[in-house]
Amino acid sequence: MGCDHFQHRTAGQTIELHLGFQQWQRTIKPAGIQLGITSRRACYSVRHRFSPGRHIKLQSSLGNQVRKGMPNRLARIPHSGQHAIEPATVQVLLTRASCMNFLRPTLLTLACLFATHGMADDLPSLGDASSSIVSPEQEHRLGRAWLGLLRGQVGQLSDPQLKDYVETTVYRLAETSQVQDRRLEFILINSPQLNAFAAPGGIIGVNGGLFLNAQTEGEYASVLAHELAHLSQRHFARGIEAQQRMQVPVMAAMLAGIVMAAAGAGDAGIAAIAGSQAAAIQEQRRFSRQNEQEADRIGILNLEKAGYDPRNMPTMFERLMRQYRFDARPPEFLLTHPVSESRIADTRNRAEQAKPGGKEDSLLYQLMRARVALIYEETPGIAAKRFRAQLVENPNSDAARYGLAIAQIKGGQLNEAREGLKPLLEKAPNDITYNLTQIDLDITNNRLADAQQRVDRMLMLYPGNYPLNDVRIDVLLKQNRTAEAEKSLEALLKTRPDDPDIWYVVAETRGLNGNTVGLHQARAEYFALVGDFRQAIQQLDFAKRRAANNFQLASRIDARQKDLMEQERMVKEMMN
Repeated sequence: MGCDHFQHRTAGQTIELHLGFQQWQRTIKPAGIQLGITSRRACYSVRHRFSPGRHIKLQSSLGNQVRKGMPNRLARIPHSGQHAIEPATVQVLLTRASCMNFLRPTLLTLACLFATHGMADDLPSLGDASSSIVSPEQEHRLGRAWLGLLRGQVGQLSDPQLKDYVETTVYRLAETSQVQDRRLEFILINSPQLNAFAAPGGIIGVNGGLFLNAQTEGEYASVLAHELAHLSQRHFARGIEAQQRMQVPVMAAMLAGIVMAAAGAGDAGIAAIAGSQAAAIQEQRRFSRQNEQEADRIGILNLEKAGYDPRNMPTMFERLMRQYRFDARPPEFLLTHPVSESRIADTRNRAEQAKPGGKEDSLLYQLMRARVALIYEETPGIAAKRFRAQLVENPNSDAARYGLAIAQIKGGQLNEAREGLKPLLEKAPNDITYNLTQIDLDITNNRLADAQQRVDRMLMLYPGNYPLNDVRIDVLLKQNRTAEAEKSLEALLKTRPDDPDIWYVVAETRGLNGNTVGLHQARAEYFALVGDFRQAIQQLDFAKRRAANNFQLASRIDARQKDLMEQERMVKEMMN
């Protein structure tokens, strides 16, 4: 992870940043500005002092980063800047680390540029006044803009089964929550660190590490219920309400830091939010004791309404406090949601008022935990060894048996995996998760006819299931039935129009079918969803050239291009 850290101590300075295709120019207000991304493990740090009027050019040696599993996927991260410094002395700190992927520099650029004066000390009261400062629709637009940037720059878990599980469970919680705008969008971040967030605009983020740390579905749900409570109470907008002069730009700065922190870039998120005195204070407000207590209280009520045992919340907090009590660097979730004895006692007292008998765990959650555990094990062999040990301890553990089977498939032990799956399928012949694993085994073993037959049977039972439809497309592509695959993808897009993973496969499939115009159109949608409007608009230029002889098609492409240009303008306007 790279970082450029600037501290400007005096008012009246002008700074111009050229980062990638973004350009920013601001005159610094008297509050002062701090721009930074820092890291957990700094490999080097150098400090310089520059005289007034001098130009500095920064270039990190990180190079380009491309997301694994996405050939030709644009994930370049330009990290250079030329900075014109007006009178005043500037201190520059450069830090380099390779601990994780990082976000576009525009995220922290925003955090530094939107400085305002100090704000009132009073916490905002409940009510609609915050909507006059930042409306729900503005939150929605900001959230979608940041989601695109986030999608484009952090590693993600693209496992359809995990995505489907998170979406299903969160929607179930949202139905019984106080969240009014349920236009939710999801991102699963590929990080073993414990974290989850519900950011303005209905962005729901879950780190893989949440599955590793939450031992039951009830504990997992308690974290998400808490985060949905922050969303439903509009704690972000209410923080802005505390200072009437803080407009949407500071909201964007806050969101930049919160999203970066949620992505696992703990220091980066903190530095971004601390980009101005106002933003730093608002971040303190955001995670204030009052807001946390309110989110706990509402989250507990939501858990009970959704059918969970709310006692899972204090149980989760209690174990996390024991586990990380003496940790010099606790997980990001505990940095932003500090757990204390009094907080645990308060949540336990509230939870004990609920009727007993709520849901605590499910087999499906344990199966998803096994999938995540396999992702973060060093090798499939080590994972298999761990699952075998669990089976020795509890021979009746279906989750351990399932985990062993998927580890064996990944490790190439196909016969052993087949034998391990048999008792699971005999016990639950129509279980989606077990059948998907058998399909994966058949595909890996090049038994495509068997895989196709099982997929078709399962889709008769669960026609709208996303993971089943996704694997059917995979089977069709491996059978070179690209026309059928494209047709199935078009149907899938009707239910998942904002899923960049689907658009990526659509582009590849259209290319295989010789549909060059459609290829560029799909790439445009993909790039738009990952926040790269420049590439999206360029792809539609390519499409228009190919469709020059088809007036109606060219007109539709032109209309979509204008729409994307307007979206880009709106995003830049919000940033400015």
